[in-house]
Amino acid sequence: MADGKTGVWLIGARGGVATTVAVGLAALRRGDAPAYGLVTETAALAGVDLPAWDQIVLGGHEVRGGTLVESARELEKGRVIPVGAAERYADELAAVDASIRPGVLVRSGRAIETFADAEHVAACATPREAVQKVATDLRAFRAAHDLKRVVMVLVASTEPPVDEASLPTEIEALDALLDDPLSDSPLGDDAARCPLRASSLYALGAVEAGAALVNFTPSRGANCQAIEKIFFRAGLPHCGADGKTGETLLKSTLAPMFAARHLHVDSWVGHNLLGNRDGAVLADLDHKKAKVQSKEQLLASLLGEAPQSHVSIESIDSLGDWKTAWDHVHFRGFLGVPMTLQFTWQGCDSALAAPLVIDLVRLMDLALRRQEKGAIGALAAFFKSPLGAAPRGFVEETQTLIEWATR
Repeated sequence: MADGKTGVWLIGARGGVATTVAVGLAALRRGDAPAYGLVTETAALAGVDLPAWDQIVLGGHEVRGGTLVESARELEKGRVIPVGAAERYADELAAVDASIRPGVLVRSGRAIETFADAEHVAACATPREAVQKVATDLRAFRAAHDLKRVVMVLVASTEPPVDEASLPTEIEALDALLDDPLSDSPLGDDAARCPLRASSLYALGAVEAGAALVNFTPSRGANCQAIEKIFFRAGLPHCGADGKTGETLLKSTLAPMFAARHLHVDSWVGHNLLGNRDGAVLADLDHKKAKVQSKEQLLASLLGEAPQSHVSIESIDSLGDWKTAWDHVHFRGFLGVPMTLQFTWQGCDSALAAPLVIDLVRLMDLALRRQEKGAIGALAAFFKSPLGAAPRGFVEETQTLIEWATR
């Protein structure tokens, strides 16, 4: 068993995924639920030294008001967690709430700002102040709970993409940008020259406080050459990006089948329907771009050539946390005979994501104890856009994960 306690700092700490993580850990501690969906509980990883459920302590940043119990009640209504869970685990949720602090909101995008409550947003005059605020909160969390290690997890809504050319490649260039004044907006939605959004400032705050980072979102986070160098210099691990929970999981499983059988894929079209706050955020075209980019890039690498492809994401309020993906694959076999594969994936977004977040926390705790640094490409099986590794088929990625964890 891992020594001491591990802190988990959730960015978006009262969102659907974070709330499901909090309820799920409480249920696992009491033995109320099976460990379905947890890769770290499979036989292949049974011998790996990982934190136990009662060694994991939760806290985080949030830009919305309310409480975790209220968020849990909302999830109950949407059939995401069992009815009665909010009351059954009210004490555990209140303990997590006590460790949630106002978040930073720097160039996070219009849709995210719409959900934010100004009194729950930390006032920051510069990006550097935002980084220092994050680091200060993380250090206080570590001290308050006597934590051995801390892992930050980005599970907030998707930010708009950042132009790659605008990102600094060297640490010195990045440092020079951090003192640029933010706008007069109480939400800090603009910056004079610094291109970094909140997710990247959170990543820098994690480094400053000696924490590992998991980016479960399509947002930029540590995916910047200068920030990657900072993680490496600090001797800290990070991983991401964009958790692979549904349609892309199926793509990464099915596409290698077509390649292995030498079946030519002419086109692969996917339509995605999603409610909840993520759906509302992704209804904004600026925010949607980052998610679509993450979902689209996989096929060419797995098939050996890029088929005609289209990915759509639509917000449907009535679906709540239940997402539906419908895919149409047009392919040709022997003698050029055209054929089709169609599939429908319907799943609960937070219930699919939460166990993977817990898995990644346990595995990044392992990486911290091994003193690994930089992007951990061996965790690619969890992500649509893996850092530190090229996307591969799901089976191959899973084997790499097992080999890394059990070595």
